[in-house]
This record gives sequence, C-alpha cells and structure tokens, in this order.
Amino acid sequence: MKFAFIDKEKAFFPIAPMCRLLSVTRQGYYSYAKRPPPERRPAEVALRAEVSRIHEKSRGTYGSPRVLAELRASGFPASKRRVERTMRGMGLQARPRGRFRTTTKANPKHPVAPNLLNRQFSASRPNERWVTDITYIWTNEGWCYLAAILDLFSRRVVGWALDATLNTSLPLRALDEAIRRRAPTPGRLQHHSDRGCQYTSQDYRDELTELGIEVSMSRKGNCWDNAVAESFFATLKTELIYGRSWNSRSEVRSAVFEYIEVFYNRQRLHSTLDYKTPDQLEKEHAAQFAA
Repeated sequence: MKFAFIDKEKAFFPIAPMCRLLSVTRQGYYSYAKRPPPERRPAEVALRAEVSRIHEKSRGTYGSPRVLAELRASGFPASKRRVERTMRGMGLQARPRGRFRTTTKANPKHPVAPNLLNRQFSASRPNERWVTDITYIWTNEGWCYLAAILDLFSRRVVGWALDATLNTSLPLRALDEAIRRRAPTPGRLQHHSDRGCQYTSQDYRDELTELGIEVSMSRKGNCWDNAVAESFFATLKTELIYGRSWNSRSEVRSAVFEYIEVFYNRQRLHSTLDYKTPDQLEKEHAAQFAA
C-alpha cells in the first residue's frame, strides 16, 4: 500500500522524501515500480477472465460467495478476499434485492389448515415437503400472475403457471404440473402455502385431498412461515424482472420459462445447498440409492 501511494503521488512529490516519511527504502520502491500492475500479472489476468466468465454466465446475478464457489468447483485456486478484491476492481457485484410484497388475500369464510410445516425449511428426500405462493409482474399489457411450487429438499421449482388473471385455476395448474413431473407417493408429501383464498378454496383443497397430500398453512399474517417461497420470488424479481420493462405477458412467460427451467433449476448455485444446483443435488441423491 505504501509503494502504491508513492507511485500515485510521485508526480507531485519527490520519491526520496516520501520513502523516508513512510519508512520504506527507495530500492524497495523501485523494485515495486518495475513489477507489472497486479491486474496485468498472468495469474491475475487468468483470475479476472474466469471471474468475468462466471459473472456473465450467472447473468450478472452472482456476488463473490457464488463466484468463489464456482471457481473452487472448477479447480481454480482463489481465496475469498482475492475474489472480493478482484470483483471490486472490475466493478462486478450481485444485483441488490428490491422490496417484496405479498399478493394473495385471505377469505375469512374459507377453512384453514394448521401450520404443520412450522418453519422446517428442509427435507430428507425429494417430494417430502413442498411450498408454494403467488406473485405479480407488471407488463405493458397489464398485470400477470405467477404461481410456483418448490421442493424443500433441493429448492427446485417443480411446478409453475403464469396467467393474466388471479384465481384458483392458476395455482391448480402449477400443482397439476408438479404432480405430473414428480408423481409423489400419496400420504408422503406435505404441501404448505399461505392463507390466500386461492389455496383455501374448495377446489384446491379437494385436489390436495384426492391426491393424498397433507395440507399445511402459514399462521395469520406471518410471512416468515412461507419464507422459502417468498425468497424465491424475491430472487426471481431481482435477477430477472427488475431493471427492464416487459412489453407483453408472452414475453414474460418465455423469460420465466428460461429462467426457471434452464438457469434456476440447473445452473444457479444455491447457498442453502452448499453451492450446488437443485438438479445436481437431486442427481447426487438418486445416485446414492442406485449404488
């Protein structure tokens, strides 16, 4: 740091007095000055290139922890501080999250289920616990609404649906997709949601009962009881929706499909999963039982 200060100020002050003031030798400074700047050294050039590649691959969403995890997974030697310093020098950072508001509203006439999940946001296997919620997205055609279901074992989005209207058919379509994809065993799956009228409706409750799925619901006005689903929507909005305008609902649908099915489920590293992807974790789990 002292040599860097001298190098920066040498156009304004003599080198020798600055060296004496900072208790360094002129020989040390001149040796420093002959070395190429850190960003031009081969190791730093390689690191900057790899950090840039990973950050671009993440669509500009990764901060230093995920960049570091991917570097280490690929066998690239780097420390936490080195990655942080490199990203600062390149002006790279994770996208900041915006404020999140809930969409669903309760109907006091509908019966509700107890909070059986009780903030147990983990699972020992796939199709043990699912969480679900609904959010909204603005387009130049008007609002559209997205319902999504996540498996708490891998944080994988197992079912989703997007539409221009907010009614019970929207989460039912997401549920139907999740059932078709995962085929959970009746009596072995818990389904958790908030108390939104779409989830407490007779049609939705009948569907869960017919499928042999145990029902759990958040406590009144307690968003933390469904924190994983809300966190997913906050991530999706930060990494995909915010920062641009959307011309149409079909444009949003295509972007959400690509984000969930290609990036989120298969490429994005999740800190909760020890920086693995949902797809990777589920394949590792399946391999354990196949061995």
